[in-house]
Amino acid sequence: MVVATEKLKKFTILHSNDMHGDFLAETQGAEGHLIGGMSLISGYLKKVRQEEENVLFVISGDMVQGSMIDTEYKGISTIEIMNYLAPDVVTIGNHELDYGFSHLLFLEKMANFPIINANLYIKKYNKRLMNPYLILNVDGFNIMFMGIVTEEVLKSLRLDTSIGEFVKLQDAATEVGKICNAYKNEDIDLTVLLTHIGFEEDQKLAAMLKPEWGVDMIIGGHSHTFLDQPAKVNDILITQAGVGTNQIGRFDIVVDDDTNSIVEWKWQLIPVDDNLAEPDVDLKKFIASFKEEVDRKYNRLIGRLARQLVHPVRERETELGNLIADIFAQIQMIDVVLVGSGSIRGTELGPSITLNDLKKLYPYDGPLSVAKVTGTQLKQIFAYFMRPENRIPGESNYFQVNKGVEAVYNDADKKLESLKIKGKVVEDDSQYTLCLQEYHVKNSVESLNITAEELTKLGNEKVLTTSSQDVLEEYFGSHQNLNSHVEGRLVQK
Repeated sequence: MVVATEKLKKFTILHSNDMHGDFLAETQGAEGHLIGGMSLISGYLKKVRQEEENVLFVISGDMVQGSMIDTEYKGISTIEIMNYLAPDVVTIGNHELDYGFSHLLFLEKMANFPIINANLYIKKYNKRLMNPYLILNVDGFNIMFMGIVTEEVLKSLRLDTSIGEFVKLQDAATEVGKICNAYKNEDIDLTVLLTHIGFEEDQKLAAMLKPEWGVDMIIGGHSHTFLDQPAKVNDILITQAGVGTNQIGRFDIVVDDDTNSIVEWKWQLIPVDDNLAEPDVDLKKFIASFKEEVDRKYNRLIGRLARQLVHPVRERETELGNLIADIFAQIQMIDVVLVGSGSIRGTELGPSITLNDLKKLYPYDGPLSVAKVTGTQLKQIFAYFMRPENRIPGESNYFQVNKGVEAVYNDADKKLESLKIKGKVVEDDSQYTLCLQEYHVKNSVESLNITAEELTKLGNEKVLTTSSQDVLEEYFGSHQNLNSHVEGRLVQK
């Protein structure tokens, strides 16, 4: 390791991403070793801050959504816990908008730490929504952080027409260049992008950045990527720390003040367990106070299935997907129900079902709407979401469908071979009722390959229910020993 001098400074950057409300440690193995959880993370942060001189802790988006504690308090509990961890800087991910744009601004005001983003803005005034960057002076060295977010936010923001975005990669690269150029008169020794666009996109973004802009590192999130070592593109180090709190990324770097560059670095993805550090007892008690309240409210039995049902992957028909689509189809006579596979957040349910289980499995409490479409449009929709390139794990926008729907897609020919409803072939000129979640209504082009105008050509869509969670809770409470199987509703061959 290079010895630090006035011209050379050593920094330790600890980083997390996609923590998703993973507050609690879990036990593992016969000896019951603790792994993960915020109290162990906090213990490790305290330890490193005591051992090293120049320590920074950063988070690359998606702090919220993923636990009942977070859902119940709509991210407020998460921000309070993050205040305890005291990150130096954070950027937002797509799930920070799950509770709405105005609530995100409320959470930002609650935060005792800076939240940055460079490519979201208020349309009417062409003003950035948040501070685009932060310059931290650490031991005499200036470190610039910028926040860039994923295109997934675009889809969430369609629910709020006052917000716009520069989310295409080229637009994001332009924003980075604009900020770097504007602040070249500052003596910036290190430039770090905190992104939430996925590891593959990070590499593409790095290739677009001009060397003169001086970007040294990209610390990313969104794709939940586990790495052995960082990638290096265009002389920019690119890394990510998986998902949850079972691990934390650590960069030990040496920066040269004369060249404003990293001259030596070491990166580790460190397992978070009770061998790493002592748990932070005070934080553990603080989290327990949230958990007790949530347990009292949600650990009540609401129903029972005949057996445990599973949703192991998002890219094909599943038992749980079939069951949820069938329940939504009971609201009224509907030909086709499309349930986004990604909205089913758990992999299993039952046989007993608590309210806690249900809300973890299906956390999005949005409306369901019904629209009239032609047979031609319906076939266009199925041909689009069943295509092979939409079944890449982690990137798919696949659907689950209700009983009576039979679709066959030929991968070799890349075409929809057949589509039937209740045994009858879908006819081009006939009309059919289609039930959709709000997210897919608002993002019909990306989700369904059909414009909003085409979707409403036969009449405006009508809201069936304002709460899809209420529908599921009531149905499970009044129908016991439900069962469901994979039946070949959606066949790829």
